[in-house]
Amino acid sequence: PLPLILALMIHEIHFMPFRRVVQTTVYLPHFLSWVIVGGIFSNILAVNGGLVNRMLGHFGIAPVRFLMDEGWFREGLVWSSMWKEAGWGTIVYLAAISGLELQQYEAAVIDGASKWKQIWYITLPGVANTIILVLMMSLGNLLSNSFEQILIMYNPAVYNTADVINTYVYRHGVGMMEYGYSSAIGLFNSLVGFILVMSTNSLCRRYLDRSIW
Repeated sequence: PLPLILALMIHEIHFMPFRRVVQTTVYLPHFLSWVIVGGIFSNILAVNGGLVNRMLGHFGIAPVRFLMDEGWFREGLVWSSMWKEAGWGTIVYLAAISGLELQQYEAAVIDGASKWKQIWYITLPGVANTIILVLMMSLGNLLSNSFEQILIMYNPAVYNTADVINTYVYRHGVGMMEYGYSSAIGLFNSLVGFILVMSTNSLCRRYLDRSIW
């Protein structure tokens, strides 16, 4: 939901120079390689001299091994992925919001609708098809996402938590040359993605009366 929330917030900025600055700022991380982003977060979260641990030290908190601890590593992955990709995802939602008819908002203002009610009853229903499309595309790639990110940031200490199917296939298929085994896992990966997309489309059509096909 973060790209949608960002899109709604940016759409409400009416001072165009500031809006362009905000848009550019949130889009830029997408164009950075995961090698660069992984290096940035590795330095920020480092046990010795990392920015976060230095701040914790000022409060008397012992250093935390963020990238070496199974409990914290997942949090680091989520936050780094959100920082890098959330802004890019807002492009689709901003385009959909910009295509909504202004007359609906004008009528809502005349009727006394608050900004929250305008978002709830006009904006969100207006971009519902876009939300479903993005959701299904995300679910279709659910099992293959974050391969490059995890491959760069993880280490043997967090394999049990950090491994996803693609990194597991990479280590066993390429590292141990188990090509038949890795091919079977890849086929399973694609099959699960197909089932997720079809199931989501069917559920949306049944319960929301909206679907892609």
